[in-house]
Amino acid sequence: MAEAPARRTVLRALTATGAATVVAFDPRTRGWAATGTPGTGRTAVPPLDGTLTTDPAALDAAADDYGHHVSHRPLAVLRPGSVDDVVAMVRFCHAHRLPVAPRGQGHGTFGQAQVAGGLVIETATLDRIGPLSADGTSVTVGAGVKWSDLTRATLAHGRTPPVLTDYLELSVGGTLAVGGLGGQSHRHGAQVDTVTALDVVTGAGERLHCSRTRRRDLFEATLAGLGQCSVIVGATLALVRAPDTVRSYLLPYDDLETFLDDQRRLAEERRFAYLEGQVTTDASGAFRGCVLEAVAYGPPAGPAPDDTALLAGLSHRAGGATVSDLGYYDFLDRLAPAVAALKESGVWGYAHPWLNLLIPGDAVAAVAGTLLDDLTEADLGAGLVLLYPLAGERLTTPLLRGPAGPVPYLLALLRAVPADDTDAVRRLLAANRRAYDVVVAAGGTQYPVGSVPFTRADWRRHYGDAWPRLAAAKRRYDPRGLLVPGRGIF
Repeated sequence: MAEAPARRTVLRALTATGAATVVAFDPRTRGWAATGTPGTGRTAVPPLDGTLTTDPAALDAAADDYGHHVSHRPLAVLRPGSVDDVVAMVRFCHAHRLPVAPRGQGHGTFGQAQVAGGLVIETATLDRIGPLSADGTSVTVGAGVKWSDLTRATLAHGRTPPVLTDYLELSVGGTLAVGGLGGQSHRHGAQVDTVTALDVVTGAGERLHCSRTRRRDLFEATLAGLGQCSVIVGATLALVRAPDTVRSYLLPYDDLETFLDDQRRLAEERRFAYLEGQVTTDASGAFRGCVLEAVAYGPPAGPAPDDTALLAGLSHRAGGATVSDLGYYDFLDRLAPAVAALKESGVWGYAHPWLNLLIPGDAVAAVAGTLLDDLTEADLGAGLVLLYPLAGERLTTPLLRGPAGPVPYLLALLRAVPADDTDAVRRLLAANRRAYDVVVAAGGTQYPVGSVPFTRADWRRHYGDAWPRLAAAKRRYDPRGLLVPGRGIF
C-alpha cells in the first residue's frame, strides 16, 4: 500500500551527468531513498543546479575528516552548483528539522563539520574568484575557494591576502569559521580580522549580506562563529601589496625562555612580516630546543632585507642561523613537499587529535614549559610542536576568544598516531583536556581547531562576555538550532 503523500517528501536532484534523479526523504525514519518518478501529490523542491547524493562512498567521506578518529554519517551530501542550491536545501532542512553542516576541505580534527542523520554541504564547488576592486585592496570570493588558488590569482595583480595559514589547501569559508591564524598574525591579526563583508545563508535558509555596517550582529556571529548562525557562501577579503621575494631566517635556540623573549620582542617591534616558531624534540619526545622562523618581505612590499639590522640584539645560538631567499609563493607553499611525503608514507591518514591552545604572554614560559616537560614520544607520534606569538591588539573579532595581554601565544601540539590505535587516541584526548584545564587556570583558552572534549558549560566559559550575543544571534538566525551540531555548543 502506498504511503500517504504527507509522509514522504520528494527531492529532484541533478546528477553529475545532468539527468534528473528523484530522492525521497521520509521524516518519520529520517531516511532517504531513490524512488524513480514521483507520484501524484508528492512535493518536490525546485531542481538543483548541482548534485544531491546519497551514494555510500560520498556519505562515508563526509563522515570522516583529517582527524580520522570521529565519524558521524550524514543522510545526504549536497554539492551545490550555485548559492541558490544552498538556500533551497537549508530551507528544506529547516522545514524538516534536519541538521546541516558545511564542509570545506574536511580538515577538521574532531568531527566539527560532520553531522549524524542530516545534510553535509560540500562548499568546494563555490569556488568563484571575483575581480579585484578598482584600487586592488579587496576581492570577493566563494566560500569554497582554497587559499592557494586565491593567492595565485591575486599575485597576478601584485596583491596578496595579508594573513595566510601555513597549509594553503584550506577553504576560505572553513578558516573564516574558526579564525585563521598564521605567521603574519602579529601584524594583521587573524584572517577573520581582514574580512570586510560576508555573503551567508542563515539556518532558516535566508541569504543575507552582512558587514560591520550592515547586520553587524550576524557579521560578528559568523566570523569565528564555528558555523553556528549561518553558512558562509562568500566573503570580501582585504588585500595588500605582495613582495616578489622574501628572506627567511631559521634561528636555533637552546632554551625556551630566551626563545620566547626574542619572539616577544620581534612581535612587539614588528621587525619581520612573518614570525613563527617550532619546538624540537628528541627521539623520546623530550625538549631539545627551539627554532624561530622569521621572514622579511622584499620589494615592492618592503625594503631589501638587511641581515645585520634584522638580527640585531637577538640571542639565538651563534653560527646556527640558516638564511635563504625564496620567491614569495614558494615561501607560502613551502609545506607542499612535506605534505606530499606524508601522503606517500601514509602518515597523512593517521589520527590527528590535535591540541591548539592560546596562552597569555606573561604565563607562556611556565605553562608551555610544564606541558613540554611532560611530553613523550607517544604523546606526539609523527607530529610536531608549534609555538609563536600573536598581537592582542590586532585580534579584533569578538568570537575569536584569546587571552588578555599584548602578546598572547599559540601552542599547537600537532599529534599524529595510527588511526587504528584507538587506545592512544583516547589517551591523547584525555591529555588534551588536562592541558586545556592548565591553560584555562592561567587565563588562556583553546583555538578551536583541535580535539579537546568540551561540554556546553565549557563553551559558555570559552565565550565569556561574548556568550549572550552569540546565543541571541543563534536564536535569531538559526531558530531551530540545526547548524553544525558537531561542535556541541548549543
